[in-house]
Amino acid sequence: MKILILAVLSILCAALAHAQEVPVIIHAGTMLNGKGHASQSVDIIVQGDKILRVEPHGKRTATYDLSHLTVLPGWIDVHDHVTWHFGPNGRAEDKSETPSQAALAAASNAWVTLRAGFTTIQSLGSHEDKDLRTAINSGGLPGPRVLTSLEQITDSKLTPEQLRETVRRLKAQGADVIKIFASKSIREGGVRTFDDEQLRAVCGEATAQGLRSLVHAYRTAVRAAADAGCTEVEHGEFATPDDLRDLAARGTFFDPQVGLVIHNYLDNKAKFLGIGNYTEDGFTKMQEVLPLMQELFKSALATKDLKIVFGTDAVAGAHGRNAEEFIDRVNAGQDPMDAMVSANYRAAESLRMENEIGSIAPGIQADIIALDGDPLKDITAVRRVVFVMKGGRIYRNEGPL
Repeated sequence: MKILILAVLSILCAALAHAQEVPVIIHAGTMLNGKGHASQSVDIIVQGDKILRVEPHGKRTATYDLSHLTVLPGWIDVHDHVTWHFGPNGRAEDKSETPSQAALAAASNAWVTLRAGFTTIQSLGSHEDKDLRTAINSGGLPGPRVLTSLEQITDSKLTPEQLRETVRRLKAQGADVIKIFASKSIREGGVRTFDDEQLRAVCGEATAQGLRSLVHAYRTAVRAAADAGCTEVEHGEFATPDDLRDLAARGTFFDPQVGLVIHNYLDNKAKFLGIGNYTEDGFTKMQEVLPLMQELFKSALATKDLKIVFGTDAVAGAHGRNAEEFIDRVNAGQDPMDAMVSANYRAAESLRMENEIGSIAPGIQADIIALDGDPLKDITAVRRVVFVMKGGRIYRNEGPL
């Protein structure tokens, strides 16, 4: 009897393995490959969690017929705050909130972000990201792939050696990236806080530990971060054209936000006002900086060889609306195809994951989304995500809206 049971189990396991090996065929009417190339009428063959091959549309029946849609790699947001949310009191800070309520809110943010087409995010600044990352990686919770800094290095009183020790501690705790505040918030004028030696200590140690480093920087801190060997600069307001050329020359990735983050704050002012530096004066400064953000972005676009990546700085109220930043960027002058690449291959390159995500090509993770419309002709199509596959699993599959 035992031998019979083992034989049956063996047959069942073999059948299951065979079922898992059966390729999935996605027929794309238009496919953007994530690197700046568009193809018409192609089949994407997926096996398991990866793309097996891409070929001209054949006679085989498609598992998913997306012939009337635009298909592209899942988007990557390199600057998110996925656990930030409004509490039960409707505010960005709620001391009565329970840990369970906070965890459910974070899970909800992850779900709506994935459904919006973002299959990978980099969340910058919360230890709660670690548990969320684990839950998603285990397959028990639907959400985008999460990379996290765990916290933000903000204390400018730390010595270079203390800063290096902080980097080592974060590495040991499981951080994927190091984030440094080299300037105060724009609500406080964005004045510089870390000096050159401190930046070299943080970014140098991050490199020594095999980690990337992102710097929240305005004004003179922008060039200082690039000169210190940091991987990426966030925001960048008040940077000069010479500063941007220095970033380009050093190969530093640049993530300037154009609209979503500030519009979200202004739209939800009552939910933030009175918490920390969310003061009336702070909101006035955010309103004033909006046109400066657009001018900086235009200057960045005009800077030869500058690696502009896509990040939203999405906080409470913005999750699931990350793609609105595409519209702001294209309206400010970015070519729509370049906007897509900035959230696909170039973003993956900034994460050092270009051989894993960010394009549609053999051997790459099967992170595939589809839009009802063509973002190259109408950028508002980014609002109409109707198909989401992450790692070969389907999380959204709807017809044209």
